[in-house]
Amino acid sequence: MSRRSARIISRQTTTDVPEKTSITTKKQSRRQDRLTVIHTVVSSPTQTEEDNNIKSTSRRSAESVPLYDSDSSVKNTAHRKSVKPRHRKLKPEPVYDIPDVEKKETKFKGRLGYACLNTIMRNKRPASESVFCSRTCRIDSIKKNGIEWVKELGRKNVEDLLKIIQWNEDNKIRLFRLSSEMFPFASHPIYGYSLEYCSPLLAQAGELAQKYGHRLTSHPGQFTQLGSPKPGVVEASVRELEYHSEMLDLMGVGRDGVLVIHGGGVYDDKTATLKRIKKTIQDTLPQRVRERLVLENDELCYSAEDLLPLCEELDVPLVFDYHHDSLNPSSISPSEIIKRSNQIFHRRGITPKQHLSEPRPGTVTIMEKRAHADRCSSLPTELEQEGVSMEVDLMIEAKDKEQAVLELYRMYGLEEVKHESLRPPNELQTKETKGRKSNKRRKARDNDQSDGPIEEGFEKVASSRQKRRRKNPAE
Repeated sequence: MSRRSARIISRQTTTDVPEKTSITTKKQSRRQDRLTVIHTVVSSPTQTEEDNNIKSTSRRSAESVPLYDSDSSVKNTAHRKSVKPRHRKLKPEPVYDIPDVEKKETKFKGRLGYACLNTIMRNKRPASESVFCSRTCRIDSIKKNGIEWVKELGRKNVEDLLKIIQWNEDNKIRLFRLSSEMFPFASHPIYGYSLEYCSPLLAQAGELAQKYGHRLTSHPGQFTQLGSPKPGVVEASVRELEYHSEMLDLMGVGRDGVLVIHGGGVYDDKTATLKRIKKTIQDTLPQRVRERLVLENDELCYSAEDLLPLCEELDVPLVFDYHHDSLNPSSISPSEIIKRSNQIFHRRGITPKQHLSEPRPGTVTIMEKRAHADRCSSLPTELEQEGVSMEVDLMIEAKDKEQAVLELYRMYGLEEVKHESLRPPNELQTKETKGRKSNKRRKARDNDQSDGPIEEGFEKVASSRQKRRRKNPAE
């Protein structure tokens, strides 16, 4: 019997009911109609089974409907279909229109690489298929979920690192910078932890990189300040460097696995700060950290000329950054700086390394020019000079990551490129840095870190906390 027929029968039977039928009687009649339809759809059971089903269905009308009747093994298809787990399929990549590039020539023979994140693998859909090495968390999450939960984030990051190394090999990219967030809060004074728990997986990643001849490096964050006048900041900075060094050691990465840091702040006295940097490197850094340490010129505080004498005195290599040098130039030519820096690299038995990026189109002020462009339009002319930097490793610090490397491959004919690995460039580049944190998010981050001395390793966070405490001593 159809549902419409059931309604017609219901109307016919209710014509004999007195006009002043109570509301309760009408509701019972409508309920009986629904029960009649249910039993018609399910089966034609015996009268006893039908009575039992009526009782069971009546109970369900006032409660949540279970998948099966309590008094019958017959599935209740009239009320609910079985719920199956959803398995979202990997979305196929669209066909991209890749523009041609201007063909150029070069004598460069080194490796090109990118930093931390592969845009193709990170942007896979569904999100469960995304591959990246920077899973992190907040301190509140550590308190809630426990330290083992945080360690599992690190394990997943290393698992995805294996996939990225393989992708890089498939696309002939053999230089890669590890994310500083591989192991969240590993250097924290309270919530920090050893990486020994992940040593087998780290060793596996290192073996894969070594098998393919890939160079893995690291670049601890901007809060690593070896010249800070605050002992707590220096202590936190040393812990951060020790964490990165432990990660590279467990991977079995050789001396080419350098730790790159900037000079940091000048603290109103650049000369005095350089002396503190020297003292920290000489007297405080563990030997295994010092063996990997290299310094890099920056765009605001320390030019290559500022750092080069210190590097030569301590035998610490200098990574020359072309973009930073254009914004904060030295009186010495880039070629001369590179020659002197390469001598330190060679004495230490380390392959020279440089950084390349460009300001975004249309930028005018120094702050606008600090933001890196999506890609690079050309290789530096210094790479063409004999005995200067033809065989260095060049880290491309562009926003499009691996796409910037692949475009230079196509431009200069350095490597064959798979078309399926290419993505078109963004035609509209803003003057702002992608991913810049809002004030609201930055304040939330500061609040998360305020209950532990981790902020001692982060100069700006420490200052923020001190200001809050002056306003609220109970914090």
